[in-house]
Amino acid sequence: MDYLGHRILTHLENGSSLDQNLTILKRKLEELNGLKEDNESIKSVQLQPRKKLKKEVEIWFRNVERINGEILNLENEVRGSNIVSRGFLGETVSKKTQEVEELHQKGKNFDALVIDKPQWIGQVLSTTNLIGEAAKKVMNEIWAHLMDDGVSKIGVWGMGGSGKTTIMKLINNQLLKETEKFNIVIWITISKELNISKVQDSIADAMKVAVPKAEDEARRAGFIYEMLSQKSNYVLILDDLWDKLSLEEVGIPEPSNGSKLLVTSRLLDVCRYLGCREVRMHTLSKPDAWSLFSQKVGQDVLNHPHLLPIVESVAEECAGLPLAIVTIASSMKGVRDIHEWRNALHELNRHVESVSGVEGKVFQQIQFSYDRLHNEKLKHCFLCCALYPEDWEIGTDELIDLWVAEGLVEEMDSMQVEVDKGHAILNKLKNSCLIENGTRHPDVTVKLHDIVRDMALRITRPRFLVRAGLQLEEIPNVQEWNEDLEKVSLMWNWRLQIPSQMPPPRCPKLATLLLSDCHITSIPECFFEQMHGLKILDLSGNYFESLPNSISRCQKLTTLLLSNCEIKSIPDCYFEQMHGLKTLDLSFNYGIERLPNSISNLETLTTLLLGGCGNLEVPSFSKLQSLKKLDLRKTKIKDLPHGLERLVNLKYLDLIGTSITEVADGILSNFTSLRHLSFDVDDNVFVRGEEIGRLRKLEYFKGRFYDLNEWNNYIQALHAPTAGPREYNSFVGGQPCFGSRTEDKKVIEVSRCNICGDGVKVLSDVEGLVISKCIVDLCEEEAFSSRFILPPHNVFSSLSDIRIDSCQNIKKLFWSNWVLQNLQNLKFLYVKDCWDMEEIIAPESESEEEGISAINFTLSNFALLILDNLPKLKSICSANGVMVCDSIEGISIYDCPKLKRIPLNLPLDDDGQPSPPPSLRSIEIEEQQWELLEWDQPNAKSLLEPYLK
Repeated sequence: MDYLGHRILTHLENGSSLDQNLTILKRKLEELNGLKEDNESIKSVQLQPRKKLKKEVEIWFRNVERINGEILNLENEVRGSNIVSRGFLGETVSKKTQEVEELHQKGKNFDALVIDKPQWIGQVLSTTNLIGEAAKKVMNEIWAHLMDDGVSKIGVWGMGGSGKTTIMKLINNQLLKETEKFNIVIWITISKELNISKVQDSIADAMKVAVPKAEDEARRAGFIYEMLSQKSNYVLILDDLWDKLSLEEVGIPEPSNGSKLLVTSRLLDVCRYLGCREVRMHTLSKPDAWSLFSQKVGQDVLNHPHLLPIVESVAEECAGLPLAIVTIASSMKGVRDIHEWRNALHELNRHVESVSGVEGKVFQQIQFSYDRLHNEKLKHCFLCCALYPEDWEIGTDELIDLWVAEGLVEEMDSMQVEVDKGHAILNKLKNSCLIENGTRHPDVTVKLHDIVRDMALRITRPRFLVRAGLQLEEIPNVQEWNEDLEKVSLMWNWRLQIPSQMPPPRCPKLATLLLSDCHITSIPECFFEQMHGLKILDLSGNYFESLPNSISRCQKLTTLLLSNCEIKSIPDCYFEQMHGLKTLDLSFNYGIERLPNSISNLETLTTLLLGGCGNLEVPSFSKLQSLKKLDLRKTKIKDLPHGLERLVNLKYLDLIGTSITEVADGILSNFTSLRHLSFDVDDNVFVRGEEIGRLRKLEYFKGRFYDLNEWNNYIQALHAPTAGPREYNSFVGGQPCFGSRTEDKKVIEVSRCNICGDGVKVLSDVEGLVISKCIVDLCEEEAFSSRFILPPHNVFSSLSDIRIDSCQNIKKLFWSNWVLQNLQNLKFLYVKDCWDMEEIIAPESESEEEGISAINFTLSNFALLILDNLPKLKSICSANGVMVCDSIEGISIYDCPKLKRIPLNLPLDDDGQPSPPPSLRSIEIEEQQWELLEWDQPNAKSLLEPYLK
């Protein structure tokens, strides 16, 4: 048959099967449209305001719409076709069927449908739910004004504690999640004492730019004005504005181009001054107030009918203020004694009668929660929080340190126990709603609500003088330094000066004076003369060349903090009269070269911090037998200080970054109370294993053992296999190569050692294990994991990070059963420059290797695999081994030319098809090797190719 005849025959065959093929096409199109509906459902969930559709997804949706239209037209053509035209249409149906199949396959393989929009600026804030219809009505009103292009400025006003900030935080979060009308949302909290520079810095920080450090506020305002004027569709929220604010002074332009200004204030005049659309924040109605009070006080209280009338009366005393309701109800949570409830009602009534005005009523209601602490130390801990600036996010560690210095957290047998006690106090104050978590770093900071802080300062008046963070340029006048003062905080006034002509404040009861980070350059000589009761003096973060001699006459001084002060010298006699000094912090004074000899006579000194004094040499410590904490980090010392061996009460010793090269035998074993011990591991200073093992109270250790023999002596000296420190960085042998991940708190690194039949004894709680540049004595059939010697009946329950670097004579890294028993928490595996390595996970027997069923190595936390320069590596695990690790984030393989298979088991989607692990970020493999690699699952290579770097 000639070519033309063949074409005609094919043409007729296409026409005869057209109806059948068209039915197949319509069925496949139906499947494609079903997938389109599924993807549209996913899109509706993923496509939030801060996201946009991927370009390839957008094209896919368009192509699906197009193919639907084309097939509809094709159906119409088929209906009106004759025998000749049907043949041509049959070819078209075949092509459309193939195109539908390709679209269906592509639509199934999108890892995500959306990506982030880069231009979004904003921060989601932690908040609570709205209570009551009135609050919801206010929120709806604010939202309506935001959506109204005719309203540019909105002012929400109402009394303190009424929930303005809560509503505004919810508005902030809703703007970020539920609308595309605005792409920049800036949240600024305004302090009671308005500071223009601080507001300017906060706006710039939110916009991720830096304001020029010009002294002229007008120039700074110009910078802010220009930056905001170039933006459109932004919302600027100024929360808690106490006074009339000039937008021009800050540099805030009149809102235009779709931008909005939102402010909250306790004063209607402030909103009117700015020309805002006014929104009133009312207190809660009685039903809503009772609902909130009931929620916070707990159902177990409400279940007692005889208590209910009194509980309702107490709730009414809160006057519908959410802050008062939450604090009082939380303080009475779980109380079922009728006498306590009667007393609570009496106290609230008495307080209300003793003050005038609604604000005073709020103070007294919150003070009720303070009074219910029933513990003077707990109350004192709370009041210490008021020493920090308004809206300050107080570091929890810093706050607990202050409580320890004040003697509010008593000394205990363990550093960890002291920290735990501090956190227990924090939790009690949080549970009483007197403090709350910080906004930016809620895990490590706390803060006071401004009303709560005002209440605390009212309680402490006139015993506290607090002017922290107000950018004062001159210290409060001497009349404010009254004789009843117990604590003064002027911290973070970075332009503060003390006039030389100022007479000495007469404050005989003053125990705490905080002047940190004020950039003070000098203090009048007589300033401290009348402060005979001073116990804590914090002058850190200032720029002194010398200190006034009057400090030396503060005989009751227990804490003197002078870190980061740029002190160059201290007179020899300076500490002669400080007989009660317990804490001295001189750390990071780079210019100081020697300490005065008088420091040797401070027999009550318990804490001496000298870290970072890079040029410092120290005198004899033989008389400092009360010393418990000694920090000598980054000092010039070459030998342990004279008399150190006599400090038997020492609990903390830090020698990192010193020039010490040797520690005499027997010295460390004197410190039986030691909890923290750290040496520099990069220099050739070694510790004795038996000595360290005898320090039973050690909680943190960083140091280096000479060899495996010393390390094994240490393990043997521990009285129990799990009796090591709570946190350790133990290095054995040569200088460390790279250490473990920073989040690992229990790390062992063995470097440049001979690992023979005795193996490496390892603590069972180790998190990071590093073996580098070691000579390993292994027979050909042994796996390296057999050299890790655990205590009897133990497994590695916490081992998450393993690094093997430049170790030869290792053919097999792990036995398969060893992996199954010990590496359930493995997150990171790094193997480099092991030139004899052939297998990572090896079968323990031939029968296992030839087994029919696959061995699943389920590593549910495994995130990162790096294999580098392993020229003989043939397999990651045996032919029937599969790694199940859906948490994998990255795979990097370099210079492993014999490796042909990646045994990664891809997770299955809802249709039972392989899909990339959801956590996967990148795969780094050389292109030539990538082409040769084999995968167990079909389509694995094509599914993972988009992640290839």
